[in-house]
Amino acid sequence: MTDALPSSSRLTQQRPFVLFWLARMASSMAYQMMALLIGWKIYEITNSAFDLGLVGLIQFVPQVVLTLLIGHAADRYDRRAIIRAAQSLNALTALMIAAALITHNLDRYLLFGAVFLIGCARAFEVPTGSALVPLLVPAPLISRAVAAWTSANQTAVICGPALGGLLYVVSPVIVAAVCVVFFSAAVTFVTLIRLKGAAPAREPPTLSSVLAGLHYIRTRRRLLGVITLDLFVVLLGGSIALLPVYARDILAVGPVGLGLLRSAPAVGALATAILLSRSPIERHLGAKMFAVVAIYGMATIVFGLSRWFPLSLAALAVLGASDAVSIVIRFSLVQIETPDAMRGRVSAINYLFVGSSNTLGEFESGTVAAWLGAVPSVLIGGIGSLLVALIWMFLFPDLRKIDRFESADERDVEA
Repeated sequence: MTDALPSSSRLTQQRPFVLFWLARMASSMAYQMMALLIGWKIYEITNSAFDLGLVGLIQFVPQVVLTLLIGHAADRYDRRAIIRAAQSLNALTALMIAAALITHNLDRYLLFGAVFLIGCARAFEVPTGSALVPLLVPAPLISRAVAAWTSANQTAVICGPALGGLLYVVSPVIVAAVCVVFFSAAVTFVTLIRLKGAAPAREPPTLSSVLAGLHYIRTRRRLLGVITLDLFVVLLGGSIALLPVYARDILAVGPVGLGLLRSAPAVGALATAILLSRSPIERHLGAKMFAVVAIYGMATIVFGLSRWFPLSLAALAVLGASDAVSIVIRFSLVQIETPDAMRGRVSAINYLFVGSSNTLGEFESGTVAAWLGAVPSVLIGGIGSLLVALIWMFLFPDLRKIDRFESADERDVEA
């Protein structure tokens, strides 16, 4: 799989992927700006760390309820149409928040309703987008495409919160209006994507076909280990939900500082993703994956203890860089080892694990912070991440032994 990879410039020559990259960046920009706006407004209205955690729980509900439906839809229908519909819902939600701000009708319940709608849209968009990536580039470029796709997201995560924080100082309405523009741009870019070849025939919707993704993952321990590793690490390390608390009460840096804190993980992740898109990791994948998970846990601990704003930013940047390496390895393994006819269902289940770890991690962090305080909550998460990495090395020894990217068929031939 990695013996004769084309040069990295080849990736920019894949027009469908370039359009998708732009769509991903636009939608992620808007999502991050909306997250900043909603998080700050909720904490401003309620002064409750628990309510910040509820944001994660509300997003978790559609991920669980819709996962099997999403996966089957992504394998049966046009993935571009699903993504367009999701982005259109996001745009309408941003428009609703803008109208509520203008009319001074924004309250806690409307914000929670907006979070639920955005959660539904992302539940469809993210796994469908993951399953779409391998159709946009030649097979040898998949790992680099995943890295570039990650860099689009991280570029947006850097620019989105920073821009959102600056615009918030002028007017929250402007933040919501810009989100509408970015979500609409994402819809346009996806509409322009053209795929080569006819769509393959898909199996009819049956209970067994809907559950096939679960069976596929359960029978492949490498996939099961990779997916569950992220679930438990991020579930325990969800410090991002508490950034409004750190920005206002611990570091005293206000909404602009909150934007910088939200951007900091993406600075490290973007630099790493760009490097990996040009010089991908080719050997000792398993050992490197566990190493960066350990670094993620240690960076979380440093952030939790820090009272100095520059150190907090640096810790979050290291956290983001380590997470970027882990994402590229894990997502590439999932896509390469899964046949296209199954990618939608496997990606949906993968997103359920990844997405639920993020959203439930936010809820866990908010709940623990409400009981013990923000700092103990973050420290518990960092220490827990280190323990999970250690346990998974022994539960899934095959993961430590993964040397390079190769499909199941290639491993069978070598055996």
